[in-house]
Amino acid sequence: MALIQDVPAGAVPIESSKSAVTWGPIIGGALAATGTTLILLLLGSGVGLTMVSPWSGAGSSAATIGITAAIWLIVVQWLSSAIGGYLTGRLRTKWVEVHSDEVFFRDTAHGFLSWALATVFAAGFLASSLSSLAGASANLASGVATAAGNTAVSMKADSGSAMPYFTDALLRPAKVADRARTDDGAAAAEISRILLQGAARGQIPDEDKSYIAAVISARTGLSESDAHNRVDTILTQMNDAKNAAKEAADKARKAAATTALVGSLSLLVGAFIASAASALGGRQRDDEEDLIATPVGLRAAP
Repeated sequence: MALIQDVPAGAVPIESSKSAVTWGPIIGGALAATGTTLILLLLGSGVGLTMVSPWSGAGSSAATIGITAAIWLIVVQWLSSAIGGYLTGRLRTKWVEVHSDEVFFRDTAHGFLSWALATVFAAGFLASSLSSLAGASANLASGVATAAGNTAVSMKADSGSAMPYFTDALLRPAKVADRARTDDGAAAAEISRILLQGAARGQIPDEDKSYIAAVISARTGLSESDAHNRVDTILTQMNDAKNAAKEAADKARKAAATTALVGSLSLLVGAFIASAASALGGRQRDDEEDLIATPVGLRAAP
């Protein structure tokens, strides 16, 4: 590797006007890394599909699949960044009259730029497995949380929601023969409004519970005590459904956080590997050229 020559006293060093960035090797290494990433992601997707099964007990657990996916994501970054960085270092031209420390820095920087460009390619053309998964998980968590926080509004807007079921359960007669009764549409609508208001406030006042129980007792023939028990049972089911929605939102939030953390870790690993591989490739390239340029008679004996 060529070293800086001593500059005569009084001489003014000539600064090169050529940029230290060589985009050809950077782009070539980035394309190689992107192609390798695509191959490894397809391979990982194929292996991952073999671990999933619609039959109970036939596939791997969700925890196993998640851990395997996280490890494979890091492996993908490791291998693709190593290939792209190494090619970036080996394909660049030799920097003449440049200090070895500067050469090392330039090779490292070229490897980092190659990794960054490959990451942009992956994000733009491969839909970025990291950001898409994290975004999908975050959107799922947000959607579930919104549905849980606005249960009353969503139930009122959706005719296929669970609110009609809860209302019918409250007005269910003690005997099937009691179905032949007067129309209770007004009572059902009133009870629905009470339940919607209670869901919006987070609880139903005791006087509203007593009123609902009285309506149920008058409509279904149940005793007042049994009507109160039915109200408490249905309200418990509604609360359980709300808690289940919150639990699903919390799981989605944790999945999004884990995906983001694993994704950032894999990207950091890729940046480091690409920089180190480029420095290694550049050193080997210069060593090989120096060996070729050295006359055979001056080469050190093995």
